[in-house]
Amino acid sequence: MAEPRQGGARRAPRSGRASWGALIVSLAAALVFLGVYRPPAGIGAAPFAEATVLVPHVRAALSAFGRSGDVRTRFALPGEPVDYPLEVGGDPESLGYSWVRLADSAAMDSIRPLTGERLIAPPVPGFYQLAVFRDGVRRIVQDLTVTVLVPFEEKRGPVLDGYRIGTFLAERRATSDRPEGFIRIDAQTAEVPVSKHLRVGDFLTRDNQQVWPRFVAIDPRVLDKVELVLDAIRELRGDSADVEVEVDVHSGFRTPSYNARNRFALDSRHTHGDAIDIAIDANGDGRITRADIPLVAKAVEYIERRHPDLVGGMGLYTSDKYHQAFVHIDARGSRARWRG
Repeated sequence: MAEPRQGGARRAPRSGRASWGALIVSLAAALVFLGVYRPPAGIGAAPFAEATVLVPHVRAALSAFGRSGDVRTRFALPGEPVDYPLEVGGDPESLGYSWVRLADSAAMDSIRPLTGERLIAPPVPGFYQLAVFRDGVRRIVQDLTVTVLVPFEEKRGPVLDGYRIGTFLAERRATSDRPEGFIRIDAQTAEVPVSKHLRVGDFLTRDNQQVWPRFVAIDPRVLDKVELVLDAIRELRGDSADVEVEVDVHSGFRTPSYNARNRFALDSRHTHGDAIDIAIDANGDGRITRADIPLVAKAVEYIERRHPDLVGGMGLYTSDKYHQAFVHIDARGSRARWRG
C-alpha cells in the first residue's frame, strides 16, 4: 500500500521496513513481559470480588417461587431460619453464605457455612439478597428477595415506630390469630416486588398517614393465590403465558385502626395480611369493568379446586358506588362467598 505524499516527496521503502521491524520487536517484548509478570497482591481487587468462575452455580430452587412460580420474596423473622430452597451446581462443602442489602449490595451479616439444613435470616429487619462465597469471592443470587419482618412484639400498644396500627382482635382475646410480624416500608422500598404483579407498596393501608416508615403484614399464600388466578385467567382465555393481564390493587393490608371505622370489619382478613381487593382486566378489552367479574370468579374457583390449601373468601363488588368493579380474594383456609 503506497505511503501518503508529504511535501511532494515519497518516503523511502527502507524506512517503512525499519518501522515495521521495530514494531514487531516491541510486540514480542511485551508478550514476554506479560507472560512472566505477576501483579502484586491486592492491586485492582475489590474486598469481595464478583466472579462466576470461582463460585459454583447457585440459584433459588423452583419451589422457592411458590406454586405459581411468580412469588418474588420469602419472609422470615430476624435471626430465625428462612425457608429458601437452593440448587447448588457443585460441592457445597467449600461454600459460605451471607446476606446483602437489596438497596446497595452491602454486606449485613457474617459468613456462615452453606451446608446447614436451613439458612438463618439476617438479624435486622429489611430486604436482602443471598450472597454465596468461596475463598473471598462472592456471587449474589438476585432472583429472590428475603424480607425480614419486624416482630409483632415490637408494637407498643397501638403504635409501631411512630405509625399507628391499632389493636388487633387477637390482642383483646389473648390469642395467636394475628400476624407474626410486619414489613417495614419507606418511600424507597415501596417499589420492591413481592410477586410478578404486586409490589410491597400495594399492601399499604390507605389511611392517609404521612409518616415513614409504615408497616404492612402480608401472608405469602395470598401472593401465590393471586398469581395463580392470573395464570388461570390467561388459560381460560386461551392466551399464551406471556400475555400480560392488567391489574389494579384497591386494598391490601388494613390496620385494625383503619378498619375500626367499620364495626362490621373489625376482624377483616385484611388485618391478617392474607386478603387483597383487586381489579383485573380479565376479558382483555383494555378496560376494567363489571364484565370482567365472571371470568375472575371462574378463575378463583378453578384455583381453589386445584389447591385446596388456598381455599378462602371471594367477594364480588360491582356496585356503582365503588366506581370500579373488583374482587376480594383471600386465603383464610375456609370457603366464603358474598357480593358487595
